[in-house]
Parts: sequence; structure tokens; C-alpha cells
Amino acid sequence: MSDALELIPGLVKEIVESQSNVRFDRCHFRSFGDSSFDFETVYYVGSPDYNLYMDAQQAINLAILRTFEERGIEFAYPTQTLFIEQPSALEDE
Repeated sequence: MSDALELIPGLVKEIVESQSNVRFDRCHFRSFGDSSFDFETVYYVGSPDYNLYMDAQQAINLAILRTFEERGIEFAYPTQTLFIEQPSALEDE
């Protein structure tokens, strides 16, 4: 698992740098979530046009999904388990 975590910043950097008009700044393993490893990625889009920013963000996110899937790196999905105890017959008396 630690090998995959060490790869992620470099993979993300390659993906961001492959976009035109985008400048990569950093990607770091920032913290531990409740059921995740949290990374922070910063990049700059060289245009104030919001549509261009959204196009770049979408392309980056889709490329991250594709790259992680190819390498078997899974995303954490929030889950919650609820355990319900049935009262025993003795408790009903």
C-alpha cells in the first residue's frame, strides 16, 4: 500500500502537466481521513475563463480515475455499518 501512496504524487504531476495551459504546483499526501488517505493537489490554469478551468479540471480528474484504475489503486467510498441487537427473551420479562 505504501508503494502506491508514494507513486500518487508523481502520477498526478504527470497528468496535470499533460494539460495545455495548466501549471502544476504540488501534490502531497496530506492526511489520514476516517477511511481514506487524503492528498492535496495544487495547479494553476493560465486563463481566467471558468469554462477552460472546468475543462482542465474534468480532464485531470478523468485521467486520475483512468490511471488509478489501470494501476489497481482504489478510491475510498464512505460507508457506515449499523449493528442492531435483538433483545433476548430474558430482557422482555
